[in-house]
Amino acid sequence: MVVRTLVDIGDDHLKALDEIAATKNVSRASLIREAVSAFLEHSSIDERSQAFGLWGKRKIDGLAYQEEIRGEW
Repeated sequence: MVVRTLVDIGDDHLKALDEIAATKNVSRASLIREAVSAFLEHSSIDERSQAFGLWGKRKIDGLAYQEEIRGEW
């Protein structure tokens, strides 16, 4: 299912998109769909959630660890 969406894009970005679209012989909308797909793939919630709580399994307090490491300088 494809839903039409209204998005405000600056003139400079539109011009750049139009130039790329002409070079690739595709529509501006196709480029935007491709960009959104790439962004969503790169910014998936799964990747971010894997890092959540990463420090929690350590035995030392984060601030104490920071002070210890900085003490080495």
